[in-house]
Amino acid sequence: MQVFGLVGNPVGHSLSPPMHEAAYDALDMDARYVTFEAAPERVEAAIDGADALGIAGLNVTIPFKQDALELVDADPLAERIGAVNTIDFTGDRPRGYNTDAAGVSRSFARHDVSLDGADAVVVGAGGAGRAASFALADDGASVHVANRTASRAAELVEELNADGESDGRATAGDLDSLTTTVPEADVLVNATSVGMESDETPVPAELLHDGLAVLDAVYAPPSTRLLRDAREVGATTIDGAWMLLYQGVVAFERWTGRDAPVDEMDAALRSRL
Repeated sequence: MQVFGLVGNPVGHSLSPPMHEAAYDALDMDARYVTFEAAPERVEAAIDGADALGIAGLNVTIPFKQDALELVDADPLAERIGAVNTIDFTGDRPRGYNTDAAGVSRSFARHDVSLDGADAVVVGAGGAGRAASFALADDGASVHVANRTASRAAELVEELNADGESDGRATAGDLDSLTTTVPEADVLVNATSVGMESDETPVPAELLHDGLAVLDAVYAPPSTRLLRDAREVGATTIDGAWMLLYQGVVAFERWTGRDAPVDEMDAALRSRL
């Protein structure tokens, strides 16, 4: 039996186990997906232990994504983003990947939203914001990063522009910059936690328009105030469960070399929301 899992702290709320186990059931795989809650100071021991025990792959969640980057051979995308959320133990050394970026790209593709040449706005410059910004730039969008602390957005944009994929088109600002950027944007990503625990939105409703595609990384609740406001003006809306689904799909495919049963994984995920 193959064993895959998730390491983080906390992990009790994770929706990854039912999503991945639905994939194993659909493909009649002899596999299990389990969670490991490691103490913050023991993450290196946890990853080494997983390798020693023959675990085939791990997802990595808060607060260990940056730690994991230093503990495995990270691929170039994970290095650029500065975080690892997927580890493959099948090689000589653990190999680290960031599938959050693919989660963003595939979510837009699933909803027939082209990113090549799009003007995109990302709200938030933390981990999710970094993954979204690099994904959008790699897919050909120009990216504006808006963050409560403008200097943090500027640091991310400096990396994007130095990276070469954005062709120097990435820009930064504080949250006030949304007033001028969102009305002209084709794509909007909320990469903050605003809307998770309260009925709030990071973007004023009057800035939204029907030519916009809006991805909210918040998946609980699945219908945030931002998405409700966006639907009211006729925008394309993409809830955070799509991003969660596709980062898991890419991890599954890396670990197994098989096409993921996306519909079955999606159904299992949404049944728990």
